[in-house]
Amino acid sequence: MAPSSPHLPAPPITADLHAHTSYSHGLAGTGEMFEAACRAGLTVFGFAEHSPRPPGYVYPRDYQEALARSLPDYVAEVLALKERGRERGVTVLLGLELDYFPDREDFAAEVARSYPFDYIIGGLHFQGAWGFDFDPADWEPMGREERFAAYERYYRDLASMCRSGLFTIAAHPDLIKIFTPETFRDWLGTKSALPLIREALEALSRAGMLLEVSSAGLRRPCREIHPGPEIMRLARDLDVSVCFASDAHSIDHPAYAFDALAAYAGGFGYRESFISVRGRLSSIPFRPGLS
Repeated sequence: MAPSSPHLPAPPITADLHAHTSYSHGLAGTGEMFEAACRAGLTVFGFAEHSPRPPGYVYPRDYQEALARSLPDYVAEVLALKERGRERGVTVLLGLELDYFPDREDFAAEVARSYPFDYIIGGLHFQGAWGFDFDPADWEPMGREERFAAYERYYRDLASMCRSGLFTIAAHPDLIKIFTPETFRDWLGTKSALPLIREALEALSRAGMLLEVSSAGLRRPCREIHPGPEIMRLARDLDVSVCFASDAHSIDHPAYAFDALAAYAGGFGYRESFISVRGRLSSIPFRPGLS
């Protein structure tokens, strides 16, 4: 087990499976992120850089062109860090956050096969060509029913993503709430919302995937853990397995708010999370703390 920093206690959760680097929109390189994970007391640290996307799926400001060129470098650096991790008692994992587009599963399949990834995180960030998590101004002119329709599309896409068989983990499974948490809570109270979410979680469970429980939402405009309590309750009822993530983008983020994350998941009865090494899952207990 890696020694924790002399300045920080070991986190209650010791596996963080979602970290980005300066190869996309992160603020630090792979080596810097690895050192930050060691300082945070993590014993498992998974890189999950963003993936190339099909043509036409871009944000107004994007990193895609540079990322597509440098993806081999990202992979080589993380594979090299695996050896450094073994020397330090830290398991380093090579992952990828792969955007899912319902009409381009062929593209996703090709990317997923391109390198020896330990796991593939499925991410939903687009509806059609619209990157819905980029600009809150996109949501401001939308009425209540239009927002509700976007939430419904999101969970239909999540179910399709889980049925595709391409992914190990479902990332931040209510990212769609990022700029409109109050309207999203209103939608959760409608008759159709929870059955739609349940359908997606059932597809996830049948696929043997993990549900990501992420502290990143605490840093985002929604100021809520992903996923929210209604979805966590459904996941627990369905006996869905979980993994933990900070969705780190800087050296301050590995194990971010993991005390709150452990208490949150523990409050729903979870006592273990899972990691994936070349697609094989294994469990790691965590300290739930006080919920």
